[in-house]
Amino acid sequence: MNVYRETDEGYAAALAAMNRRAIPGEEVRTAVADIIREVQTRGDAALCDFSARFDKVQLTPAGLRVTPEELAAAQAVVPQDVKDAIAASLANIEYFSQQSMRRDWSGVNAQGCEVGERFVPYDRVGIYVPGGKAPLVSTSLMTGGFAKAVGVPEIVAMTPCGPDGKVNPAVLVALQAAGATEIYRVGGAQGIAALALGTESIAPVQKIFGPGNRFVVEAKRQLVGAVAIDLLPGPSEVMVLADATANPAFVAADLLAQAEHGGDSAIAFVTTSEELLTAVEQEIEKQAAVLSRAAYLQQVLQENTTCILVSELTAGADIVNAYAPEHLVLVVAPEVEDDILARIRTAGAIYAGTYSTVACGDFLAGPSHTLPTGGSGKSFSGIRADQFQRRTSIVRMGREAAQRSLPYVQVFARVEGLDAHGRSLELRTL
Repeated sequence: MNVYRETDEGYAAALAAMNRRAIPGEEVRTAVADIIREVQTRGDAALCDFSARFDKVQLTPAGLRVTPEELAAAQAVVPQDVKDAIAASLANIEYFSQQSMRRDWSGVNAQGCEVGERFVPYDRVGIYVPGGKAPLVSTSLMTGGFAKAVGVPEIVAMTPCGPDGKVNPAVLVALQAAGATEIYRVGGAQGIAALALGTESIAPVQKIFGPGNRFVVEAKRQLVGAVAIDLLPGPSEVMVLADATANPAFVAADLLAQAEHGGDSAIAFVTTSEELLTAVEQEIEKQAAVLSRAAYLQQVLQENTTCILVSELTAGADIVNAYAPEHLVLVVAPEVEDDILARIRTAGAIYAGTYSTVACGDFLAGPSHTLPTGGSGKSFSGIRADQFQRRTSIVRMGREAAQRSLPYVQVFARVEGLDAHGRSLELRTL
């Protein structure tokens, strides 16, 4: 781990590096633009070619979609305890969605005009479930589950398959439970392009949800306009902000849980306690020795883990806001917890208190674990139910409301030089 103290020569540079912005590199931008162009011009053929190149699997256009037989086979082999866990998570997602969903409303303004908003589900959305090192069953729920709760009629899932052409059965069961109406075995930027632009086999969607690697995130960014997107959720990350009251074994476990994702995952630990920092380092070494993903853990701990010792928790909160972590674990004395929480504005999700874990949030609690990463939390929030709703404003006016509105409308029309605008309302009041 890279440890920085306020007395270290590199401390200022380390803090500056924590102030992130989600800006892709030129190499990624160019590669993704090429992939999008190929999918746009060659459709299914491009998807098959990219699958062979990136996922080492030979697919045909007819084989892009997961078949009903494959779905039935997955239901037959997935154990009941997995299905029970999926059902428990979906129940919490449903509960959370019902509380956060936007609802129609109407009122009357000062001129007597009835105004309001109407919220309806999107007709067709795409959800992206990454493949890679682990079958992300929970991501199927934390994207599709919200679409199902809101009542989206068409939920199109895109997820990479293995070299054998198969998708993990537990992922297929989760996608079915989350309401997926179509499932395609395609990943990467090409999968995002297919959702946004459509191909011969895949009709385009109206909005795309879900996390992915930097190529997936960049594809979503480039395709805004052709399609709506949720946010920019890339490789996973965690930050722990803790004081001397924290349990070092718990903190170490949280950091290792994040390191388990491997690759581009990022870990940050900010504390006011030198003793806690030392104890956490010792706990990490002890706990890592008995975990199964040792290679992933060591890579992330050595390359992508930053520990910063600060003199005050308020300084730690400032680092949190600059970093904008996907997940923030906040473990401080109970009497100061609310004060520190009030200072934090950019975290995607906050897990407050000794017993609150990212794992529970990722799998079960109810809020989506699809959250902004790479510093994009300064501009985006995580997936929530109302993102699956399309908003429409409604204005209804009677003659009296038109008359009372006319003087103001005429002023705006005169100032902007748009006399036809003013005339359109004036005619209604004669």
